[in-house]
Amino acid sequence: MRRFFKFVMARWLARTPIGLAVLALGWLLGRRRRRRVQQEGQRGSRPVRRRPRRR
Repeated sequence: MRRFFKFVMARWLARTPIGLAVLALGWLLGRRRRRRVQQEGQRGSRPVRRRPRRR
């Protein structure tokens, strides 16, 4: 359900130039956050456990 909601919100925001800018900003911030979490996981002695994705 969450993935569907994200999809609908992205389609709705993509209709306007300001919405596209918001989507781009969110994408960039999320990408940076994922990269930082991945690097911290490589440095730590124990692996980072992610929550399993629900479908």
